[in-house]
Amino acid sequence: MTDQMTRAQAAGGREREALNETLEDYTLRFAPRSYRKWSTAVVATSALGGIAYLADFSIGANIGMAHGTGNALWGIALFATVIIATGIPLAVYAARYNLDLDLITRGSGFGYYGSVVTNLIFASFTFIFFATEGSIMAQGLQLGLSIPLPIGYLVSTLIVLPLVIYGMKALAKLQVWTTPLWLIMMVGPLVYLLVAHPDAVGDFFAFSGVDADGAPRGEGVSLAGIMLCAGVCLSLIAQIAEQIDYLRFMPPKTPDNTRRWWTAVLVAGPGWVVFGAIKQIVGLFLAVYLIGHIADGAGIANQPVHQFVVTYEEFMPPWAAMTLAVILVVISQIKINVTNAYSGSLAWTNSFTRVTKTYPGRLVFVVVNLGIALVLMESNMFSFLNELLNFYANCGIAWIVVVATDIVVNKWLLKISPTAPEFRRGMLYAVNPVGFVSVIVAAGTSIAVFFGAFGDGVAPYSPLVAAALAFVLPPILAIATGGRYYLRRTDDGIDLPMYDEHGNPSDVKLLCCVTGVEFERPDMLASASPAPDGSTQYISSLALACDKTGKHVLPPQPQR
Repeated sequence: MTDQMTRAQAAGGREREALNETLEDYTLRFAPRSYRKWSTAVVATSALGGIAYLADFSIGANIGMAHGTGNALWGIALFATVIIATGIPLAVYAARYNLDLDLITRGSGFGYYGSVVTNLIFASFTFIFFATEGSIMAQGLQLGLSIPLPIGYLVSTLIVLPLVIYGMKALAKLQVWTTPLWLIMMVGPLVYLLVAHPDAVGDFFAFSGVDADGAPRGEGVSLAGIMLCAGVCLSLIAQIAEQIDYLRFMPPKTPDNTRRWWTAVLVAGPGWVVFGAIKQIVGLFLAVYLIGHIADGAGIANQPVHQFVVTYEEFMPPWAAMTLAVILVVISQIKINVTNAYSGSLAWTNSFTRVTKTYPGRLVFVVVNLGIALVLMESNMFSFLNELLNFYANCGIAWIVVVATDIVVNKWLLKISPTAPEFRRGMLYAVNPVGFVSVIVAAGTSIAVFFGAFGDGVAPYSPLVAAALAFVLPPILAIATGGRYYLRRTDDGIDLPMYDEHGNPSDVKLLCCVTGVEFERPDMLASASPAPDGSTQYISSLALACDKTGKHVLPPQPQR
């Protein structure tokens, strides 16, 4: 009994809450094989269900109305290319090693505490897009049910709370069961519109944008226009982190499921951008249709609920069109915002626990994230959405490109960065300048460019500046530092293989000396404090993250 009490006290009494798999969903750690029971198809469908958001329709409409169809299409193409190039290595690492993007980031040039800055970038992404989707839902509730926008914002926030509490198990069911209905309601009306109004296609390609009063802008295709469009779209680059929050639950890759495994990872990882780009194009197409067929259409053309109401009214009574449009908006908002709230809670909890060594519970930060999003909605962020997304894109691009570059260049090509990801406390340095400095310089410089520090003519190219610096700096800094700040230790003190014969994380279990619970091998380290009999005892990464005394942290190994 005394030994059990000592263990509970050493754990600070909070780690046990994180062991509640139903609620906490492996917030701070590797997703063990014992929990990953879903098929590749279920994981992929769940991940893709989260991209049902309608913000793409608004983004496509906004950039097209501001800069014309030509610039918008080229900007969307550039956006998709960057997403695919950076998303493949991140998705493969997450699915192969069953880690979220924060854990991958730690060992990809940032260090144990250095990745906190990227967690804040990701948390910002989740509440910005939660607020965007919540605003769209509130617009639907106002149009269909005459609910005032401020109340609609509150409803769209509270409706996801009970759904996001139970983590991956609940989210997988929600996404799988609602996706077929969502596809029918979204694709069907568009097909009808194309068949009934083939001339709309020509109007779409000839569209050159409109100003605030709905007057034609006549803007031609230009590099500046393309980059301004791409900058808004690239604010979505951090969406890969939300895809990874599902992909980390992929089953082990074996010779029997290799084809299915790769298909699921590529389609549900970087493949999300194909669906996102299509939605952006469709959003612009519907906006052009509204502008050409509805009086004062320019004032509502960027609002998805109006886009679908007008489309539905082509082949059904107004009351039915309104009903279906509101249902579509609500389903879409719930599908994406449960993911935004879920992923945001992981990001906030990870950062808070690492810095304070106290685990408050993931549900605390579900509420925090929703609260920030609600404030943004009540501030009418939808009215300055383009400017906000353009600004955010600089930070998101810097983070994602730095991590992808470290994996592809520093790990696979230069062999400076350790190939296998490392995330555990004591194994990593607090801060690795390779990634940390790169993201600060890339984001800071591109933001300065965005605000005109180098002239208004250069400002539209801030996303290019962020991407270029984030690609060039990590190899330079890795070579300059000799890679010495990647690993504080190479030996975790456990004489058992980390991976099985197929290269998957081992499912061998070891007992944690702090919590008294068994964890799988990749989640464990030897404790610096031996057992009373002098033998080696083991500690989980979860318990080690909350060890305020530091007595279990292994000492650094001498540099060679």
